[in-house]
Amino acid sequence: MASVNTFQTGYIFRLVYVAIGALFAVHIFGTVGYYILTEGKYSWFDCFYMTFITVATIGFGEIIDMSSNEPARVLTVIIGILGAGNLSLLFSVVTVALLETDLNGNLRRKRMEKQIRKLKGHYVLCGFGRVGRNIAHELEATHRHFVAIDEIEDKLLEFKEKNPGLLYLNGDASDDDVLIAADIEHAKGVFAVTGDDSRNLMIVITAKQLKPEVRVVARCHEKRNIEKMRKAGADAIVSPDFTGGMRIASAMIRPNVVSFLDEMLKSEKNLRIEEIPVPAGFIPKPLGRLKLGSANYVLLAVRERNGSWQFNPDQDFLLKPGFFLIAMAGPVGRQEIEQLLIETAA
Repeated sequence: MASVNTFQTGYIFRLVYVAIGALFAVHIFGTVGYYILTEGKYSWFDCFYMTFITVATIGFGEIIDMSSNEPARVLTVIIGILGAGNLSLLFSVVTVALLETDLNGNLRRKRMEKQIRKLKGHYVLCGFGRVGRNIAHELEATHRHFVAIDEIEDKLLEFKEKNPGLLYLNGDASDDDVLIAADIEHAKGVFAVTGDDSRNLMIVITAKQLKPEVRVVARCHEKRNIEKMRKAGADAIVSPDFTGGMRIASAMIRPNVVSFLDEMLKSEKNLRIEEIPVPAGFIPKPLGRLKLGSANYVLLAVRERNGSWQFNPDQDFLLKPGFFLIAMAGPVGRQEIEQLLIETAA
């Protein structure tokens, strides 16, 4: 397909050159013709100018007197026909050439890359198949910015039709330049979720080389590849087959819990179990001093730096930097808690 498109583009540009060459030939033919038929009574420039206004159909009037020179009039008719035909061909071919070079696509791509450079704390979603699209829906539902990357642009364009705000790059996510274009430097995390384990492994390696501290979650089908991805630097590895099996088992043995989780995902408020980090500048204080209370969230637990958990912590629990608040909240509720922690740390 690529070779066919290349051939078509080359053919169109050859037509452009032919049309321009033919237009020059008409002007040379007309200039020389007028000069000969008027027996040199007019300058070369006058002959050229007469040819030009005839081809361009400007209609300023005859600067060469042809009232008694029928051959010159016949030449004018010939120049008018040839010139008009060449101009029509040139404009048509140039229009097609502009469409073939995807001028709109280039402008759209540059505008999108400019928007990407403005992002901070976003996610890079590498792979936009079924799994990638589900991740995209979840990120959008929870008001998190992301940049999608895939080699098949049709997948991205299909999603963008229904979600105009999608930011994406068409390319190989294991390529350094593509991840740099996705502004991995300011990204909060990277999803390596293509359908190929080896490609996901390369994405993990590339992402960690470009930004060692970035969190990378990888998709893995083959169990034997899990350890390789872990050694490559993946912070979390998910097997859709294993997760799907556990989900099916849970639907059988704990149906009410699964039903609750499903209902939470379907809620118009986009409720999720969220984790909110306590910022580094936070001054340790009892949880009750924060006045955490809102209809937009429910505090469930606190995870300490050493990995221990405090479920349903009381008001005297001492909250410190590096802890994580675990809450059931929608996007608005999560933002309220984050803002409260920032204001308390200031």
